[in-house]
Amino acid sequence: QVHLVESGGGLVQPGGSLRLACAASGLSLDFLAVAWFRQAPGKKREGVSCMTSSGSSTNYADSVKGRFTISRDIAKNTVNLQMNSLKPEDTAVYYCRALLAGIPHWGKGTLVTVSS
Repeated sequence: QVHLVESGGGLVQPGGSLRLACAASGLSLDFLAVAWFRQAPGKKREGVSCMTSSGSSTNYADSVKGRFTISRDIAKNTVNLQMNSLKPEDTAVYYCRALLAGIPHWGKGTLVTVSS
């Protein structure tokens, strides 16, 4: 059974940093397309960052470019999202997603709150 668990969310002041992790069981993330999404209160879920299955290409939403970095930790079978220079508008539940043979698998999310 595929299981993705996000962690690392919490309360942080504007300008601060958080590192989210998505730990996988039941599948290896090494060569899967992975992505982070977020959903702010009253908003639609939006893509934040994604990485190709090869890990050689990454993409970011315009709103987070230059501030967020997606990466894999092969040894821990996790995908990470380093978030720097956080803004109040980054407040959302963050979800990780992995694609296996085109089938999406989602974590349950972790809440990030950016507030002074």
